[in-house]
Amino acid sequence: MLNINIVTVIGANGAMGAAVAGIFASFGNVKVNMVSRTLNKSLEGIEKAVKSVRADSIRSNLFARTYEDLAACIHESDWVFESVAEDYEIKDEINTVIARYRKPGTIVSTGTSGLSIEKLKNVFDEEAKSLYFVTHFFNPPYSLPLCELIPNESADADTIESLKLYLEQVLIRKVVVLKDAPAFLANRIGFQFMNEALQFAELYEDRGGIDYIDAILGPFTGRGMAPLVTVDFIGLDVYKAITDNLYYSISDLYSNSFILPRFVDSLINEGKLGRKCGQGLYKLDRDSTGKKHLFVYDIKSQTYRSKIKYSFYFVEKMVAAIKESKYEEAIRILLNNDSEEAKICTYFLIKYVVYSVFVTKEIADSIHDADTVMSYGFNWVPPLGLLQLFGGKEAIIESMKTDNRLLPFISAFSETEIYPSKLNYRRYLRAKF
Repeated sequence: MLNINIVTVIGANGAMGAAVAGIFASFGNVKVNMVSRTLNKSLEGIEKAVKSVRADSIRSNLFARTYEDLAACIHESDWVFESVAEDYEIKDEINTVIARYRKPGTIVSTGTSGLSIEKLKNVFDEEAKSLYFVTHFFNPPYSLPLCELIPNESADADTIESLKLYLEQVLIRKVVVLKDAPAFLANRIGFQFMNEALQFAELYEDRGGIDYIDAILGPFTGRGMAPLVTVDFIGLDVYKAITDNLYYSISDLYSNSFILPRFVDSLINEGKLGRKCGQGLYKLDRDSTGKKHLFVYDIKSQTYRSKIKYSFYFVEKMVAAIKESKYEEAIRILLNNDSEEAKICTYFLIKYVVYSVFVTKEIADSIHDADTVMSYGFNWVPPLGLLQLFGGKEAIIESMKTDNRLLPFISAFSETEIYPSKLNYRRYLRAKF
């Protein structure tokens, strides 16, 4: 087990930097140097960290620092966690400073959500490379315990195991060890689903677009919040950076599902970046009495309108079945409904299973890692559990044969060995619209 007493978090005022600092300070009970550009920013980071873990007692473990203190902070640390902007040049600049001042034996990790560790490791010497990792936490880490651990090719095998144990046993993370690949595993699966949902919103703009698709893919399909609400929560600018990286970095049958629709670029150019700005795909306003009203961006008119409360027969029946814990019946209701909305829902759920299996086989050690990352990183139904619910591999293939959009993916899916899920899928299927 690693002996970690002092941690330095660089970029501690950011949402993830502060939240991860809170995890170190609470679960790890270690001293954390909170490093930001200014002291005020670091003090803000401390407040965010305390709020993120809901424990005022961790204040005594958090120390506000600035970049003027960086050399001393790095030198005294057992672990340096970098959480600066998702940009190779910016991270290289910080890593150069870390390399100069770190003492031998210090763990260094980056919180990147998808940049290549093989490119990021180049500024370090051989000893430092053996101790350099991606530790990709999920937001908010207090509620979403997944940590994707990606070693570089120079990493020491014993350290990989020791770091994994520390993350699991001390920081109470659900850890998957992955190969270096664009966006790693959870985001690769989740962003494929969300971006295709954005593409379908554009395709079905005449039927309502954004809220129409979210109504079809709501909590009853096995996710904590609807996919396009999730995009708004992430932030359209951050979302675009990850999606664009995926589109330009991979080349396979699924590549086109990472093409960002033009209306998203338009919203970004107008500064409508999502929840953090008060408007993006959705907008929350208050009237003169203080009552909240939710609006949605109408792709066709390029204006905001009131969110529509859609009513689909198959959704109502599925929700009723789930409420009575009749999960298999809920899937039968979906598959037996001939409406366009039911077909869209079926397509997305099957594609989610098929793509999860495809990408997990490529970059993970176990097919079960697909379930782990989506359940504990996104709070989504585990794909292998959903596969079971559909009746297994052969039943999925038969359903794929009825949708021309899914035909190109049958061959690779049929060649993959599938195992039963180890997780309980039922708790993710919510009796909610």
